[in-house]
Amino acid sequence: MLGLVAIMLSLSGIAIAGELRKPSGPVLLTVTGKIARANGDGAALFDEEMLSALPQHRIVTRTPWTDGIKLFEGIRLKALLDEVAVKGSVLRAEGINGYRIDIPVSDADNFGVLIALRMDGERLLRRDKGPLWIVYPRDSVPAVRDERYDSRWVWQLDKIEVR
Repeated sequence: MLGLVAIMLSLSGIAIAGELRKPSGPVLLTVTGKIARANGDGAALFDEEMLSALPQHRIVTRTPWTDGIKLFEGIRLKALLDEVAVKGSVLRAEGINGYRIDIPVSDADNFGVLIALRMDGERLLRRDKGPLWIVYPRDSVPAVRDERYDSRWVWQLDKIEVR
């Protein structure tokens, strides 16, 4: 009976303890390194549906790269890290263009960092820094207005390695 319940949970898309469900669409984000939960070869692979299934949040803020105040919608970085059960203290975030930066895991807790999927209600596309963009709440958290945080806004994010 327990096996039947596990099969039913798996088919419904709910992850059973220790494992993530497999993506059914194109993979947007790959998380590797010091993680306890994966769904393929030591990596956690996420498609848009999987990311959209996590609790959604908003940040309204200005950025150094856009005009005016923007509404960003997506998932909290902290929710993603919890989903993969992070065991490290540093994230090496990488964009499609090869840009890489190390981000302390503590930023996720301290600042409510977002992995944005939408800006002003529109799906982020490559031409507007998507499909995923790490966004800090500049207008509501004065500490992240410091220039050192600007380099952590990884656009076209597609990989995170936990160290």
